[in-house]
Amino acid sequence: ARTVVRHGLAAALTLAALLALLGLGICRQLPCWLGGGAEICADASAYFLTFSLMLPFSQLNSLTAGFLQCAGDMVTPSVLNAVMCGLDVVCNALLIPHFGVLGAGMGTALACALVSLAMAWCCCVRNAQLRLRRGEAHAFRPDILKKAFRTGSPPVAVQEIAMNGAMVASTMILAPLGAAAIAANSFAVTAESLCYMPGYGVGSAATTLVGRSVGAGDAVQARRYGNICTALGGALMGCTGLLMMIFCPFVFRLLTPVAEVRTLAAQALRIGLLAEPLFGVSIAAAGALRGAGDTLVPSLLNLGSIWIVRLGLSLLLVGKLGLRGMWIAMAIELCVRGALMLWRQKTSKF
Repeated sequence: ARTVVRHGLAAALTLAALLALLGLGICRQLPCWLGGGAEICADASAYFLTFSLMLPFSQLNSLTAGFLQCAGDMVTPSVLNAVMCGLDVVCNALLIPHFGVLGAGMGTALACALVSLAMAWCCCVRNAQLRLRRGEAHAFRPDILKKAFRTGSPPVAVQEIAMNGAMVASTMILAPLGAAAIAANSFAVTAESLCYMPGYGVGSAATTLVGRSVGAGDAVQARRYGNICTALGGALMGCTGLLMMIFCPFVFRLLTPVAEVRTLAAQALRIGLLAEPLFGVSIAAAGALRGAGDTLVPSLLNLGSIWIVRLGLSLLLVGKLGLRGMWIAMAIELCVRGALMLWRQKTSKF
């Protein structure tokens, strides 16, 4: 495990440093390439500059948090990342009045840097299993990097790029509906995020529990953990979806004073909330499969679901039903994705 930690830190931080240098090289030109107006280019360049400098710290935080979770410590990463959110708010409040948009980037970068160093200390110094020991020999093992690349980079990285691309495509489909629809969609997505946070927590737990069981050679226990977490994810998100169904009008009153936007957001969100149980199943099952090293097929299933089902139905329904058509398409796609991930978990050989 300590050998994997050393290889992971060296490889990931090297890649993050290269990406940071690339960001520094293009930070001035990037806003112009993306079509930004002259009035925003300077601030956009300054913000992207701080984002680029933050990349190594962001990678360090993500990597060491993952190491701790895989070693069975779920509490430390959760607490430190919650602290980072609080520090982000405090640092932004202090720096934005003095530096504007640059201050927003500086505040976020400072919070990330502080917490990433604390996370690295917890992983590499404090953790009894993972802490790096002086004098312990670790020969370079390319098989570790090859396995990491084979498991993670092609399926997971491509999935993330394609799914974020699908979000951009969804925004393009939605844009002609006007400012009220765009605002309502944004607020509905924000409110829905309160519902699926428990699902992602269960998904992370499933990755850890299944991964540790597979590593110990106990396939029966791994399967049991995967089934329990999948059922728990669906049940929890069903409950949170029901609560949000009831209380979403009050949530939108906190987010916006515009009555039209509140009404439209509530209508759209209530459509999407019908799919929350199967959305929870998809998140937890994906976490369990990730723990078992099964990433390629789930990634392909996710991509097919969002690009074919969601975007295809959105193109058909938005013109007739507006924002509600977009959320009907999303709800159907989430149900399809949940069914596909459940099928994959049942048929996966782990």
